[in-house]
This record gives sequence, C-alpha cells and structure tokens, in this order.
Amino acid sequence: MRLNELIPDPRVVLEMAPEELAGPLLQCLVDTQDQSPRPKINRYNFTLHCADGYPPELQDEIGFAVAEAWNILDRDGLIALRPGEQHEWAFVTRKGRRFSSPDAFAAYRASRHLPREFLHPRLVPKVWGAFARGEYDTAVFEAFKKVEIAVRSSTGLTDADYGTDLMRRAFHVESGPMSDLTRLPAERQALSDLFAGAIGSYKNPHSHRRVAIQASEAVEMIVLASHLLGIVDARPSAAQPRQPTEPAKTKRRG
Repeated sequence: MRLNELIPDPRVVLEMAPEELAGPLLQCLVDTQDQSPRPKINRYNFTLHCADGYPPELQDEIGFAVAEAWNILDRDGLIALRPGEQHEWAFVTRKGRRFSSPDAFAAYRASRHLPREFLHPRLVPKVWGAFARGEYDTAVFEAFKKVEIAVRSSTGLTDADYGTDLMRRAFHVESGPMSDLTRLPAERQALSDLFAGAIGSYKNPHSHRRVAIQASEAVEMIVLASHLLGIVDARPSAAQPRQPTEPAKTKRRG
C-alpha cells in the first residue's frame, strides 16, 4: 500500500502535522513489511519512493514530510532499528502493530495527552488503559469511581453511602471525617462542593447512560479525579485505628 492510495490529495499530506501523518505512514510500513519475505524495511528505499504517484514538483516536499513523520514513529517506539543490521534497516514493533489501524492510532495519539506518570497511581491500571483504547466515557467513570472508593475507605463509611451523599457526609463542614477543621468554614464548604460537584457531574451521568465525550474533555476530567485522590491521600484516614501515644517519661531526680 502506497501513501498516495491512503491520501490521494498531496495538499492534504503537506498540511498534516508530523504526528498526524505518522498514522498513515505506519499503515504503509506495516503493509510493506508484510509483503517482504523478512520483516524489515529499508528506510532509504522507502523514503525514496514514498512520494511515488504524486505530482513530480511536490515529491521532494512530500519526502521531507514523510521523513518528519518517520522520526515521530521512531521516537514513540512504533518502529525500531533491526538488531545486527545497518542503520537503514528498520521494522514495525509490536507496539506499532497494535496501533496501526486508523482508530487505534487516533486513540494512541490522544493517550499522549494523558501521560500515565502524571496520574495518581490508583488511576493507572484501569483508567489510563481505557483512555489509551479510546474508551473515554469508561475511563472517566472509572476515575471518579476510584475517588468514591477512596473516600469511603478513608472515612469508614459503608457501601450504602455513595455518590454526592457520600461526599457531603465525608466533607461535612462541621462533622465530616475528611473535613479539615483548621480551615475556615467557607473553605471547608468549598471542598465539600468540589467533591460533590465532581462526582455528580462526572461519575453519576456515566453510571446511568452512555455519555459521548471527546479525548480533550476526558483528559481534563481524569486529571481532576487524580487531584481529588491526592487530597484524599493527604487527609488522615478515619478508618484506621489511631495508635495510642505513650506518655512522656519523666526523669527522676537523683
């Protein structure tokens, strides 16, 4: 499969950012590799002929655009140099094959806007994986479900407490086990509103119906959930029994 078969209009190729062009280029590389008796691609030959089928006066410019996209694939580990070969020989990695379809590559590009190392550890296993697969509504639901579980666990409340009611009890201005009584009442109320509003807006709708959201929206919601989990972690857990402190020993006067 050649690039001009995927993108017939050369103007579209030249208008695409390297990160965008990397997707169709990866498709071409997978097809080229599969047609070879050995799973390898010669970079020189591929880039030399990548603009075949386009107007001659644009082929050099398209070649430069493809070279930029190639570097994106190399940087992200979607292609790699073959071991023991000269530097011109490359192959599509296992990771590259997983993301070679247009939908999978679009989800992969979106996942780069949500670096897993920036997320709260509790969100990495389920939330980041769902986001990387393009399951944005599931990722958001799971993120705020983790917030709900963390609050319930830290306060010792039961499974009968959930949703906004759980948050209002946990962060009640006067009696909430997660409420910091050293803060001003208005600040305590604001934190209660933040947790209840986040759960009511982002978890509850996703638990009752399918909510279509864009990747950029999901990033913002998941980052908020990560922030809320950090707040919960910073509060002393009401569910953990407090260790009694030993009375200070007094020195005997000799």
